[in-house]
Parts: sequence; structure tokens; C-alpha cells
Amino acid sequence: MRAEGIIFDVDGTLAETEEVHRQAFNDTFARFDLPWHWDRSLYRRLLDVTGGKERIRAYVASDDPPQGARALDLVLELHTAKTECYTELVVAGAAKLRPGVKRLIAEARRDSVRLAIATTTSLPNVEALLAAAFGSDAAKIFEFIGAGDVVPRKKPAPDIYRLVLDEMRMPTFACIAVEDSRNGLDSARAAGLPTLVTPSVYTSHQSFPGAMAVVPDLDTPPVSLATIAKWRAADSGW
Repeated sequence: MRAEGIIFDVDGTLAETEEVHRQAFNDTFARFDLPWHWDRSLYRRLLDVTGGKERIRAYVASDDPPQGARALDLVLELHTAKTECYTELVVAGAAKLRPGVKRLIAEARRDSVRLAIATTTSLPNVEALLAAAFGSDAAKIFEFIGAGDVVPRKKPAPDIYRLVLDEMRMPTFACIAVEDSRNGLDSARAAGLPTLVTPSVYTSHQSFPGAMAVVPDLDTPPVSLATIAKWRAADSGW
């Protein structure tokens, strides 16, 4: 069964951006004189919490770091500064699309498959990545971008996917989601979407029960619209 719409997650799915996010967080902590440094092991744990502001609050609650109370008073300022830092890094070329992403998007556009984004990351982060990856075509590619705080609950809640589906006026059976994390998979499945998972550097240790398919990336093997149709036909859950 052909997919009439593909809804992409961003961080870890379109591009391996989490290391860029981690750098932006650490640079921002230094700028605000917070004696914090999130190493890869710590950041992998914190990624179980979706949303940058939520991640800072969770870190204070779970790790009781120095100046935690001060940081909680500055969460919005910290997040704004971190977003600015991240977008500067992306514009400078710090994040590249994952293998096969540009090819599958180009095939979808040729075949009039509708494209959208459902992510918990901030809209400026998404726009910076799309501009860096697609240039002047960026604004034409995705019909709707659901990002940031536009819904009450972030992934793994299904809110962001339901919003995107409502905005596109598309039924769930006509679309698929592409995700990289268990939170993203659970969010998409709760919204009724068959989901293709391409684990990222920070989610490769996770399990993905209920996924339509799990592949290393969209080039391994090369994922096409025909491949997706075969997976959907073989997936008894859809």
C-alpha cells in the first residue's frame, strides 16, 4: 500500500544533530557561568526526556547540580540562548543529513507524496537545519512543520503527530512516520501511524517494538516508496 504522506522527526532522524545540541548546551552553560558539562553518557540519559527546557529541569531534579535553583529561574533564557547557539553551529555546517534522506525526499516529491515534520525541537532549530540542507528549496519541501511547544504534551505523547495530521487533513492510514527513538516511535504509534525507525548514534541501544521496520539508515538498504509499500503490506498491524 502506497504512503500518501511521510512525516519526519528531525533530531537523529533527518540529521545526526544531537552532538550539535550537546555542544550548544555546554557552550550556553559556560556563557551563563554554570559549572555544568553534559558528557555523552549523561546526555544519552537526558535524551529520555524530550524538549530542551524539560531536559534542563529533569537534570536539576535528578542530579542536583551546583546552582540548580538559579538555573531553574533561568530556564527560558538558557533555552533561548542555547537555540541561538545551535542555529549558528548548524548554519556553519555542523549538521549533515543522514544517508538516504535527501534521496527519499526527492522521490516523494516527484511522486506527489506529501511531506511534513513532527518534532519536539524548536522551530528555529528546524528552519536552520532545513536551510542548511536544502537551501532556497527548504520552504517548499514540507507542507507543515509541527515543532516545539505547539502542543500541550511532547513525545512520547501523540499530540504533535495528531496536530500534523489535522493540519494536513490526512487520515493515519494514508501516512507513515520516520523516527529514530523509542519516544518518537511510541508517539507516532499512539497517533495511529505505522513507523519506520532509523536508530541514531544516541538511540542505537534502544529497542523498537511495534515498528513497521528498523534499518540503520535510509540507504541501508536503500529505502524507496516501493520498499515502504512492501513493509506496510507485510505489517499485519496496519
